[in-house]
Amino acid sequence: MSWRRGVEVIPWAVIVIAVVIDLATPTDISSAPLLAAAPVTAAPLSRTRTIIGVGLVAMIVHAFLAAIDHTFGWQLGIANQLTLAAVTVLAVGLHRMLRHREEGARRAQRVAEVAQKAVLPAPPPRIGALEIAASYIAAEDEALIGGDFYAVRDTARGTRAMIGDVRGKGMAAVQAASVMVGAFHSYADYAEDMTQLAGWLDRHLEREGERRAGLEQAEGFTTALLVEFDPGSQTVALLNRGHPAPLLLDHTGRVRPLDPSQEAPPLGMTTLGVVPAPIDRFSFPPGSTLLCITDGVTEARNPAGRFYQPEQRLALLTRRPLDPAQLLRDLAEDVERHSHGRPRDDQGILAVTHVKPSPEA
Repeated sequence: MSWRRGVEVIPWAVIVIAVVIDLATPTDISSAPLLAAAPVTAAPLSRTRTIIGVGLVAMIVHAFLAAIDHTFGWQLGIANQLTLAAVTVLAVGLHRMLRHREEGARRAQRVAEVAQKAVLPAPPPRIGALEIAASYIAAEDEALIGGDFYAVRDTARGTRAMIGDVRGKGMAAVQAASVMVGAFHSYADYAEDMTQLAGWLDRHLEREGERRAGLEQAEGFTTALLVEFDPGSQTVALLNRGHPAPLLLDHTGRVRPLDPSQEAPPLGMTTLGVVPAPIDRFSFPPGSTLLCITDGVTEARNPAGRFYQPEQRLALLTRRPLDPAQLLRDLAEDVERHSHGRPRDDQGILAVTHVKPSPEA
């Protein structure tokens, strides 16, 4: 890559600068300290043989400059040569240590990628007349998965989906997200409707909280949005348990939030009593896209403290014909521009498009 070739020039540039400084200064001033920096700068940027080559060139250049100045004695000659040789050896050792740490980081990254796929398996790109895309953007560079989750499953009663956000951070949130995804895939096939599905998920969370006890039992909860698509009747049914409302993009590009007709508490709060959550149905004709997001999107702030407004921004981002995968990329880039960097909270996004039938069909 061009940037890599560019940084590999840095050690050689240091040697050139050292030569210029030595020639431009009095003979009693040595550029050996700057030449010693050349192999050190090569340690994180170059291969072992390149580092050794930089060190040897630095020693030859120093000897040549000392000979020109007639200062190649014990102090400005032999001692500096020994210093340059020692620094080169240390630079090779530093390079090997950095390589070892990088290899360990890559192994950890591969393990994390496997764990991410296990916790959040990618939904199928298409189920019948539905095109599906999902993305997860972690707030931390080192993390690939947190407490946000999504899942899609094709059942005998239609295509069902879920997106949610677990309270808290860290491994406890990852474990809870994994539990929710597994429970959804287990129950989605058998629940008569989403009310029953939400009830089963509630009890599953309650049992999981009792098993873990402590704070998770007292305060554990999960916001969730349950979705059921029926392309035959061109409708989508939503059951919202304390989650941000999804956005509906129609075939003209108009965007509107699908707010619940009645607020309901998150999953896992049955100790406060059972509050019925309504199932709201909306028209979902061909050409429509349902965009489900977590609060990492809606609560992204710019430096002035203003929250991101997906309803307003999506009207400017949508392209026709709409591709759900491209929509997710455009949305993620726009949120990053708004917040001027990585998000402060994880972002889970799920987009489902009802595809228009082709003329041939």
